[in-house]
Amino acid sequence: MTLVVAATPIGNRADASPRLATELADAGVIAAEDTRRVRRLLADLGVKPSGRLVSYFEANEQQRTPQLLEALEAGERVVLVTDAGMPSVSDPGYRLVAAAVGAGVEVTAVPGPSAVLTALAVSGLPVDRFCFEGFLPRKAAERASRLADLRDEPRTMVFFEAPHRTAATLDAMAEAFSGNRPAAVCRELTKTHEEVRRGSLEEMTAWAADGVRGEVTIVVQGAPPAQPPELDDAALRLLVADAVASGRSKKDAITAVAAETGLPRKTVYAAAHR
Repeated sequence: MTLVVAATPIGNRADASPRLATELADAGVIAAEDTRRVRRLLADLGVKPSGRLVSYFEANEQQRTPQLLEALEAGERVVLVTDAGMPSVSDPGYRLVAAAVGAGVEVTAVPGPSAVLTALAVSGLPVDRFCFEGFLPRKAAERASRLADLRDEPRTMVFFEAPHRTAATLDAMAEAFSGNRPAAVCRELTKTHEEVRRGSLEEMTAWAADGVRGEVTIVVQGAPPAQPPELDDAALRLLVADAVASGRSKKDAITAVAAETGLPRKTVYAAAHR
């Protein structure tokens, strides 16, 4: 009575862990996004599954989930895999995990390859804080609206994109974020023709104009911190005067204005007495 959410290689089959092979061999049910791909993976790993193999993809996810939940409640060990990477991360799986949790079924994971973390690691961009945005909307207007919402996002952002839409997406990002925003385009990660391009969004757009092939992950640096508006002496004197009018002493007013503006106290003091 355990659901195993198992990560599969994103390109290089050698990245498969021994535990993944064991789980696939011992599973009562293997639920796979593409049964043909998992059969190839099983052959590459030299694994002969003891259980049955069923499909679990976007089109049948809703109707298949109750069947898999029934198998779990009957005591079977179900291993969930997708074409590449971790299930439920821009892939089928969320419905089944949520249903299993709701039914009190144990849920565990086989950690492994992730295009999101791999792209972040090789991007050369800040990774202390990041957010994953998955695939952007396909329609230009909806994509522009989503990017506009992310214009001031301070964390490094990670996106998935189809190769034939990569150029248009990079162009839209340059429009929304500015062309000089640093970015990296990671193509075919861990595969034979892996390529990582780094530069400004404007440079990435020009590179992608002739077409892009393979699976693409885009990493974009977050927005720089907003700069406080510059305040001249007259503006600082007015702020101090307002603070004094509210009942503060001039000394306390200067301290309050310094804290509010982020300026050194001596700067506000000099402006107030100039």
